[in-house]
Amino acid sequence: MLPVSGSFACMARTKRQHFFLILILGALTALAPFSIDMYLPGFPAIAKDLHTSIAEVSLSLSSFFIGVSAGQLLYGPLLDRFGRKRPLHIGLVVYLLTSLGCVVATSVEALIVLRFLQALGCCACTVAATAMVRDLFPVEDNARVFSMLLLVVGVSPMLAPAVGGYVTEFLGWHYIFIILTVLAAVILAGSYWGLPESYQPDPSYSLLPAPIVRSFLFVVQEWRFTTYAFAGAIVFAGLLAYVAGSPYVFLEIFKVSGTQYSLIFALLAAGLIGAGQVNSLLLRKYKSEQIIRAALIFQAITGIILVTGTSNGWVGLAGTLGLIFVFLSCAGFIFPNASALSMAPFSKHAGSASALMGALQMGLGALASVAVSLLSKSDHSTFPMTGVMAACSLLALGILFTGSRVIRYRAGSGKVSL
Repeated sequence: MLPVSGSFACMARTKRQHFFLILILGALTALAPFSIDMYLPGFPAIAKDLHTSIAEVSLSLSSFFIGVSAGQLLYGPLLDRFGRKRPLHIGLVVYLLTSLGCVVATSVEALIVLRFLQALGCCACTVAATAMVRDLFPVEDNARVFSMLLLVVGVSPMLAPAVGGYVTEFLGWHYIFIILTVLAAVILAGSYWGLPESYQPDPSYSLLPAPIVRSFLFVVQEWRFTTYAFAGAIVFAGLLAYVAGSPYVFLEIFKVSGTQYSLIFALLAAGLIGAGQVNSLLLRKYKSEQIIRAALIFQAITGIILVTGTSNGWVGLAGTLGLIFVFLSCAGFIFPNASALSMAPFSKHAGSASALMGALQMGLGALASVAVSLLSKSDHSTFPMTGVMAACSLLALGILFTGSRVIRYRAGSGKVSL
């Protein structure tokens, strides 16, 4: 069965319905970042309460990343087989139950397992939201919609750590997971009553391993997906390199206070969010391909200046903040356009494409954060963070230019995969 026509669906919606649709899709996309950012300030309290170390508690973050990355590959075929809403609701119920399990966890081992299962439920939200954007909106509007979703997602790094810190201090870390449970319940209710089923179940879609693998292979053989999904995922890896390395760089090297670090984190996140909204305005005049190319070139140049300047001591705290602000702002232009261009070729396989794109982002992002951690063991400077950030932007730029040439060649020779 074909999805609901994006153009028709858009025309049939009122402005009020359009607003709530974007709000619900944004909330689905933001659940995973909230699940990560809100409990980070609670690490010391969790370690003390469970009689373990912060390093052991951090394994629950690693298990969450693994669950999100692997789970997206699971939900892609389910979304194409059973429609968007049923797998989404099942995932949210799993998230609810495991969040309650985290509340009553009495050992770090239990918390690690529960966070993995919580991630398996959570990633249904990300995959479904991305696929539904492709289903419900015209292809030419997808980048603009993803920019609006980025505005909702951007609330997480600005609010979640502060909320988590206050909740831990005044109520205890257990209440972080109670809040996440309530948040998931609200999102479940909103998606149940407020989201249309954008893709009717397709009984012909097989869930056997071989057909699923063929479906994923079909997606990666599309050069437009491979080019923009990989470029966007590697830029996302650069973002997670910043997230992983920023506590050491700002708290240990530049000696800012915990409160100052929270303000810095929020300020830099504002660059990412603001750029996403400016992107919506630029799309009125420029194509997504033009914007993403310019943003990646500028980000790569900024990454080179950042790693060179900080490694040689040419820039201090203010200069470092300014360069990272520009770097993250470039990412705000790249993410929505990369997502839209990756999903554009697909209708029937949108669920699988969304799953692959999400798995690439989390998988490469996890590798980047591990690289920062490993480099930091022997190099106690800004280089582990800034070096990985610069490397990611340069690699993404190389993939974009190489892939774009292949796309133009295939289009010119008539070798089109779809």
